[in-house]
Amino acid sequence: MPDLSVAIVAGLHADARRAAVAQLLHDVPGSVVLHHDLATAAAGTVVRTVRDATGILDAGETPLVNDCACCALREDLVPELRRLAAAGQVRLAVVELWDSVEPKAMAEVITAGGLTVTAVIAAVDPSLLLPYLGNGDDLAETGLAAAATDQRTVADTFARQLEYAPVLAVLDSPNADDEDRELLGQLHPTARQVPVGGADLPRNRSTQTGHDAPTNPAPLLRGDRAIPAPPPRDDPANPARTSADAATPPTPNPPGARGTARPAPTDPHPAHNPNHPPPPRSPNASPPPHPNPAPPPRSVLAHAALAGFDVEAAAAAQHPACALLPVEADAHGVSTLVWHRRRPFHPERLYAALEDITCAAARSRGRFWLADKPDSLLHWDAAGGALCVESAGPWLASLPDAAWELVPAVRRAAAALDWHPEHGDCCQHLVFTSPGLDRDGLELLLESCLLTDTEYAAGRSAWKRIPSAFDTLLEI
Repeated sequence: MPDLSVAIVAGLHADARRAAVAQLLHDVPGSVVLHHDLATAAAGTVVRTVRDATGILDAGETPLVNDCACCALREDLVPELRRLAAAGQVRLAVVELWDSVEPKAMAEVITAGGLTVTAVIAAVDPSLLLPYLGNGDDLAETGLAAAATDQRTVADTFARQLEYAPVLAVLDSPNADDEDRELLGQLHPTARQVPVGGADLPRNRSTQTGHDAPTNPAPLLRGDRAIPAPPPRDDPANPARTSADAATPPTPNPPGARGTARPAPTDPHPAHNPNHPPPPRSPNASPPPHPNPAPPPRSVLAHAALAGFDVEAAAAAQHPACALLPVEADAHGVSTLVWHRRRPFHPERLYAALEDITCAAARSRGRFWLADKPDSLLHWDAAGGALCVESAGPWLASLPDAAWELVPAVRRAAAALDWHPEHGDCCQHLVFTSPGLDRDGLELLLESCLLTDTEYAAGRSAWKRIPSAFDTLLEI
């Protein structure tokens, strides 16, 4: 089977995603876009399209699998990519994910299918960062869930899309200011940012997902300026929507709003993008042949799409034990606080403060340590006023020496860099990023949740007798 490069483009910001896809089609000779429209799931099918820079080349439907649109996407994605590879006429297959599909799962599915993922790109409109990070609505409430079991929110889905991708396609938005751009940089400081959406980029119907760009409704107000509101919610009288329409976060919950804590949601890998696409130009047309060798790509984004991607390294970078978390920063009104301590939390005091801690920042994540569960590494993941906590396995310090060989090398290396002579890798390592962050107040609140000197001196056997407060959240 001929080599085929696969670039994944993901993101809830539909305009930014379309601009990134259009630029790749324009700048990479021999490229096509494969897209699965999960919004048609209500009719029992997922609509698949393949298009190039001139328009639709092929379209078809695949039935739901176990009443799940995302499962259908998983089942259909690799065979379609294999078909494109076997044709030998495509240099780059751009997989444009439906709005709320998370790229991590799809990258792993494609790689497991024997294909080569050369890039994962998250498309972002900087002016919409806060509205989406502050949106604690469930995906099901916004029409973005593709399975009945999907319990994710708009905010946490958007955050994971953003933080997984090593490349960010950043829309050249006139509504974005220095605060927006600084927030993006602090949320994902290691990402390569590539601007998209320039005036010279073709924006005709063939580069859209079946529809022209939508008009914006009334703007949201932030401070003394207006930013465009995300597209409107579903019209009950018209359940079919365009891809851009489905990228709509409802009323955001900014930092300071009342938050919630709940068990980490199971990700069924849903997504978004309504209405059936226009009829194919030719029902079973193959992509046209391209000269070989192909001419070089013509933009920074195109080079990034072909640069290469390490699925295992990307997964490790998201694991709470060895995640590449943001660093201390403070600029343009945006701050990142890195809070690191070597003393466990008192479970009851931390639980009582969860709402205030969760709502203190637009985004927070990391790992934490509870006194009553001293051997368990716990994952903290908060956005949109909602906190998800889950167990991420044992701390390495709690494992016998023989078990260390079973631990990935990247995790052993991360633990070694932060090893304490008494507690090993057990620690609090939480990172909070937000405009207007009250750093001093947040630090005082976090410190008040730690064990007191007397409680700490009592030792682990006494810690384990402290009443637990997190069993419900951890589903124990």
